[in-house]
Amino acid sequence: MRTPARQTRLDDAGRKNIDEAELPERREEHLPMVAIVGRPNVGKSTLFNRLAEAPRALVHEKPGMTRDRRIERLEWGGVAFLCVDTGGFDVGLDDPLKIDVAGQARLAMGEADVIIMLTAVGEDLHPAEEDMVKILRRAAKPVVVAVNKCDNRNLDHTSSDFFRYGFDRVFPISALHGRGVADMLDVVKEFVRETVEPARPFISGGIRVAVVGRQNVGKSTLINQLLGEDRMIASDLPGTTRDAIDAQIVSPDGTAFTLVDTAGIRRRGKVERGVEKISVLSSMIALRRADVGVVVVDGSEGLTAQDAHIASYCVDEGCACVLAVNKWDLVEKDHRTADLFTKTLEREWPFLRYATVVYISAKTGQRASRVLDAARLAYANAGRRIPTPELNDRLAAWMRRKAPPSKKGRQAKLKYMTQVGIHPPTFVLSVNDRKLFHFSYERYLINRIRDEYDFESTPIRLVLRGRPQRNRT
Repeated sequence: MRTPARQTRLDDAGRKNIDEAELPERREEHLPMVAIVGRPNVGKSTLFNRLAEAPRALVHEKPGMTRDRRIERLEWGGVAFLCVDTGGFDVGLDDPLKIDVAGQARLAMGEADVIIMLTAVGEDLHPAEEDMVKILRRAAKPVVVAVNKCDNRNLDHTSSDFFRYGFDRVFPISALHGRGVADMLDVVKEFVRETVEPARPFISGGIRVAVVGRQNVGKSTLINQLLGEDRMIASDLPGTTRDAIDAQIVSPDGTAFTLVDTAGIRRRGKVERGVEKISVLSSMIALRRADVGVVVVDGSEGLTAQDAHIASYCVDEGCACVLAVNKWDLVEKDHRTADLFTKTLEREWPFLRYATVVYISAKTGQRASRVLDAARLAYANAGRRIPTPELNDRLAAWMRRKAPPSKKGRQAKLKYMTQVGIHPPTFVLSVNDRKLFHFSYERYLINRIRDEYDFESTPIRLVLRGRPQRNRT
């Protein structure tokens, strides 16, 4: 494993690898922002998913599922804008977590250019909506009132009750079935067109980094530190993050990243049915879609079996991997502590010896930026291609150093090797008979490839292809 004690790896040889790598295309736009706000359980995430035409936000019948702001680039009628899903807005709260959720909704209302205030049919006037209306009136921004759960025409007339809020744009809709949503969006589009200075930058593309780990190891705090704002709700309570939330950032060197905050993953037998199970599934999907997985562990607690279990997910999904040892400021240490911790990682996690290890404090920001440096290096290495002639020259040297095995008098033969894929780097080795090769020789070849070409932080796939055996008669 690579440690920050060998930081020259990132600053010298690593920097060369980064600069020569082909990074994903990045596009930056400045777009107006439309925020969906409302009380808990009125259907904000369902409407957000309807507008995005994909299940982006976690939806459950239990109220309070959405806690952090989720942003998506949308288009309607040829007009592009950013849409923000928010957590439920409430008042008179004594739960610190719910206060943070309401605070995120307030931030969204303050930043938005157009606001969709979502209510639900059949519900009485609520103090939270009265407070929300006061905020929106002071903001003096275009507001569209959407009355959700009008699943049939017989319910449409009840939407007129919501004119009492004083807004002249009220639409009966069904976020679940799509009724009335197009009419509402036509009005939103006109408001968006009237936006004078769309000052919300949105970055598409870039390196997709999923931040994974156990509950309460500091994943959201790390992302907030990298973003420079409290975008994700960070709390000492485990299980604060329930959905996988994307956030865009451009590092000082100009590299674009999409950081994905995920829910904490517990042992399979400990995962509760319902909300937690869906949250863990969302984390796994985020890791599957990621270019790089950052596994966050709690340095003050040491390594756990669940940490290793989560790290193995990165290997299974073929993700490049960075290990972020968080809360390092809480560890009593001397000049040898990091090296000893790294040796423990190598001993207990031999399947992940290739990963870069970064010792950080997400709370104080100490060395947090190195996570992005390591992620960029990991992405560059995972995308490296080796020319076939060069690869086969090296293969001949490796065979001279250690001959292929033999079995029952038959000698294993290697014909040629070629790289067929990246992310992760995948190599095909043509052999005379796959059954003659023990996994130890495959591991030997993978180690030689890694050492020769410095595939730091990325798994390597090696596929053996043997000549079909003819049936003897």
